[in-house]
Amino acid sequence: MPPNEPDPVLFEKEGALAWIRLNRPSRLNAINLEMRDLLWGMLEAVRDDPDVGAMIVCGAGDRAFSSGADIAEFGSAPSYLDARNARRERDLWSLLLSLPKPTIAAIHGFAYGAGCEMALCCDLRIAAEDARFALPEVSLAYIPSAGGTQLLPRTIGAGRALNMILTGTPIDAAEALRIGLVHQVVPHGGLTAGARAAAECLLARPAYALRHAKEAITAGLDLTLEQGLALEQRLAALTLAQLDGG
Repeated sequence: MPPNEPDPVLFEKEGALAWIRLNRPSRLNAINLEMRDLLWGMLEAVRDDPDVGAMIVCGAGDRAFSSGADIAEFGSAPSYLDARNARRERDLWSLLLSLPKPTIAAIHGFAYGAGCEMALCCDLRIAAEDARFALPEVSLAYIPSAGGTQLLPRTIGAGRALNMILTGTPIDAAEALRIGLVHQVVPHGGLTAGARAAAECLLARPAYALRHAKEAITAGLDLTLEQGLALEQRLAALTLAQLDGG
């Protein structure tokens, strides 16, 4: 990073709430290799810090949550190889998905490509009225590869996901709310307050109950109904034991 350049990702703790802010507004918060490395360390910190109970991911500036992967790094052999190695050695998206603590994406402006996929990796998605969502990779002779082909159909259904991914057509916040891609739409000026209110609601719940409920849902998606119900009962017993101080 050149001297005097701001950090491309910012981390802040506000009590039990961690904020991660993508901070390249001049590049629409496009995600490059440096940001991936920083995000990896920050997500590990969220995971391992016992004082952190919830996390919000947001984007700096007025125009974007994130426009996706930084295409300025495409087309050169070292960057391409570095990107492949980074993906193999540090699966950022799996780390985000596996966090045992609740995560919230506060989305404004463009959430395209990997930006949309990062939001999909979060448990709750709150969008400003100006938010726009798209997975345009097919139009660039590629496919979504940060979880989009798997997370989007699990979130909005296969038919709607096929339409978004195959056409690459953007949708606005109102449509995203209608189809279940986001959970809440707020005025642009109220995005930070809306995300904080959602986080405070979660932080008011027992952390172990949130953790076990999240595990039951996410792990249960890959199980049969019978296996999922067994997982639910096991986690319910663990939750009850912690409630009783066991």
